[in-house]
Amino acid sequence: MTAGTQGQSSPADALSATPDASQHHESASTDAKHHGPSRYWPLFVGCIGVVYGDIGTSPLYALREAITAAGGTQEVILRDDALGVLSLILWALTIIVTLKYVVLLLRADNQGEGGTLSLMALAQRALGRSTRTIFLLGVCGAALFFGDAMITPAISVLSAVEGLKLIEPRFEPYVLLITIVIIIALFIAQKRGTASVAAWFGPIMIVWMVIMAIGGIVHIADDPGVIASIDPRYAVRFLATHGIVGMVALGAVFLAVTGAEALYADLGHFGPDPIRRAWVTLVFPCLALNYLGQGALVLANPKALENPFFRLYPDWALLPIVLLATVATIIASQAVITGAYSLTRQAIQLRLLPRLEIRHTSAEHEGQIYMPQVNMLLLIGVMLLVVLFGSSDRLATAYGIAVTGTMVVTACLTFVVAWKHWKWPVWVAGLVMAPFLAIDLVFFGANSLKIVEGGYVPLGIAAGFMISMWTWTRGTRILFEKTRRDDIPMRDLVDRLEKKPPMRVPGTAVFLTSDPETTPSALLHSLKHYKVLHEKNVMLTVISTNVPRVPVEDRIRMEQISESFHRVSMKFGYMDEPNVPKALALCRKLGWKFDIMSTSFFLSRRSIRIAQRSEMPKWQDNLFIVLAHNATDASEYFMIPTGRVVEIGTQISV
Repeated sequence: MTAGTQGQSSPADALSATPDASQHHESASTDAKHHGPSRYWPLFVGCIGVVYGDIGTSPLYALREAITAAGGTQEVILRDDALGVLSLILWALTIIVTLKYVVLLLRADNQGEGGTLSLMALAQRALGRSTRTIFLLGVCGAALFFGDAMITPAISVLSAVEGLKLIEPRFEPYVLLITIVIIIALFIAQKRGTASVAAWFGPIMIVWMVIMAIGGIVHIADDPGVIASIDPRYAVRFLATHGIVGMVALGAVFLAVTGAEALYADLGHFGPDPIRRAWVTLVFPCLALNYLGQGALVLANPKALENPFFRLYPDWALLPIVLLATVATIIASQAVITGAYSLTRQAIQLRLLPRLEIRHTSAEHEGQIYMPQVNMLLLIGVMLLVVLFGSSDRLATAYGIAVTGTMVVTACLTFVVAWKHWKWPVWVAGLVMAPFLAIDLVFFGANSLKIVEGGYVPLGIAAGFMISMWTWTRGTRILFEKTRRDDIPMRDLVDRLEKKPPMRVPGTAVFLTSDPETTPSALLHSLKHYKVLHEKNVMLTVISTNVPRVPVEDRIRMEQISESFHRVSMKFGYMDEPNVPKALALCRKLGWKFDIMSTSFFLSRRSIRIAQRSEMPKWQDNLFIVLAHNATDASEYFMIPTGRVVEIGTQISV
């Protein structure tokens, strides 16, 4: 139970209670423009390493899986089929990535931040009221991302290591073992942070992109006719003439655009301008050239379908290319892992998940964090996927459905933002978003055909996260309602204490409470057991808002209840670091001389039991108790020095 977060309403209601939308923070790219090229180019290079890591490694397997799904074999590949698949890939990159994300969605920033939960919060604020549908869409999109976060490292690293089989067939029995070792090392390294290696991400990915383009250009000459696939009629004709096979192939084609969500999710780290320029000037051209080269190669030599990406390069270059591919996939995995940390922190701040331990790995960059519990969960999930599926082509059947589901959610939320936030007429917003939503739904339908073969995996992972978030929000609401029925109004207690004051002790007592109108249980138990009252007493409520960051001047609100009692509300955005002592220091400007050494923080530690007549099913009660048991102590989460904390235990049933 989050002792110090606001709990007067449901999470969906809380999302609409935000500061004025006009409070806007400049994005990274805006800041870069103010400081010239010396600040802009590091952002440009950095975003290539972080934003485009996932989509930049898709050529390792996307074309191979798409042509195979279309019926191509190492003996024969029909020309029209190959051109149709290539056309679908090129136009998927153009419509989904370029038009939807680069042109449109990068405009939908929530005070400079992007991602599913940011878009959900922006849509809620634009509507100006709590909306269960928007809330559920955001939760669904966030849950689907976790499914993607587990599959991406598994398929990316495995597909790169499989290149060793081309160098030396005797490596084949060791591919799985090498993949497992790399993945374990990757997750162990997370606790050290990415600051020391992040500077290399961009340059390495630039080299990777250039190498991909060179490999493609060289082999386009094998069959220059592949350039005709730029004509969208090949894509339309392929889908029109292949029926269910065309839909299966379309599901594989979608592998080429997995990672597109990262463009929007990492908006706050780099800003829209570097992301747009990197895509237009480098990433898109290199991807297109590589896919064209692979297409020409397999048309000229169908046997190359075994692994068309690595067959683009001569035998003497295979080892360095495999090593470079492995590094590129590690970078792609790193991006999605850190994205999972950021998304989890947002979910915690929005009260969708219990508090979890957050460690900051960089003194300069607040966004670089490490979450041990999330890291372990991802590692276990990725390892299970690698062992159970065993190869990248089998994993490809599980890939895609989580991403397409997230894209459907994104399209729906963007419609609301365009209509209510950007003030477009509803028919204009519908006219613009309908084609994108239709395409997303077609891709979602195509990937749904793979549910039995492996698509159930990301859906199962997403369902697990959705059930956890639903259970946590439902359980915390029930607990809040139960405790509120027994609570004493704060004003009544103050009146009693003023009439018959207990013995006073020097110093200040801060009581964290989720409801500023009622008496914290820690205060009641303190009076019951200690029979004393501090000279100054502060009822502190920490409020999580649905904006990324709350300006310092709007952080604190203080109200005097009596001479010895004050009520303080403290606001944090979902990207803010909830440092309570640091924020309390701001009260000095409001007349309270805060001194950490003379202040004691009183927290309630609740032991949760299952009630005889619970409002939730027994399995959900047990899940809620497990989630609460794994929650980080409030003192750690709010960065309160342990030497200044007094915890008072209470027992409550749910």
